Amino acid sequence: MFRIFVVFLAFFSLSWAEGLFTSYTTILKEVRGNTATVTDSERLVVGSSGIVIHRFDESKSTIIARASVINKANGLATVQFEVFDLLEQAAFPLPGVLPKEGDTVILNYLYDRALIVAPNSIVFNEVTGHFKDIQWVHPDLMGAYLASEYTPNPDRDTFRKLCQAHSTGVIFFALNFKGYFADCQSFKVLKTLNSGRISTYQLPFYTRIAGIESAFWKFSSGEISDYNAHYGALLVQ
Repeated sequence: MFRIFVVFLAFFSLSWAEGLFTSYTTILKEVRGNTATVTDSERLVVGSSGIVIHRFDESKSTIIARASVINKANGLATVQFEVFDLLEQAAFPLPGVLPKEGDTVILNYLYDRALIVAPNSIVFNEVTGHFKDIQWVHPDLMGAYLASEYTPNPDRDTFRKLCQAHSTGVIFFALNFKGYFADCQSFKVLKTLNSGRISTYQLPFYTRIAGIESAFWKFSSGEISDYNAHYGALLVQ
């Protein structure tokens, strides 16, 4: 049953995996409000995200915004700006500089590091063993965090915190008959894979950390009743 999962992953990876997870550096062209255009690339898909870097002089530069691809047409990709808080530090103020034409943008940023949500150890080992170019954050690290926070039902905000803590750009969700690579912040699906049927589930996902329990004083800490429905609802298609 699980060998079907492997066959489909192998088929898709040959055609797109390298391009999707290779970072792409270019410059902002026409900037209009909170959007701008950049030269398009086959490496980009709608939903790809990255950072905007402003250079003050030859020795000083800083990240000033997050950018997400919202459209691709006629050799151009349109990016939308958002606040970049991945490296947020309370002791340092935000740069206060708006993106402008000529600023550098790096898309598919941190896409070589990923979280993984798998239903069991078999699927976990197959996915991580197949995509060897990705640095996978072990789910034990996620499980330990959930246990400490009494959160057996991780939501988008929980995963965003985990992505920030482990400097990852994407999450892989292994669901029944489908696998999804999604952006860590927007949860926009970057690529969908056909896969096999999942027959066994560990909740909230595969991890060797035991004791991920709910807490009576946390209203939102109930346990997951349906693995596929819970994680499928997090994704933005």
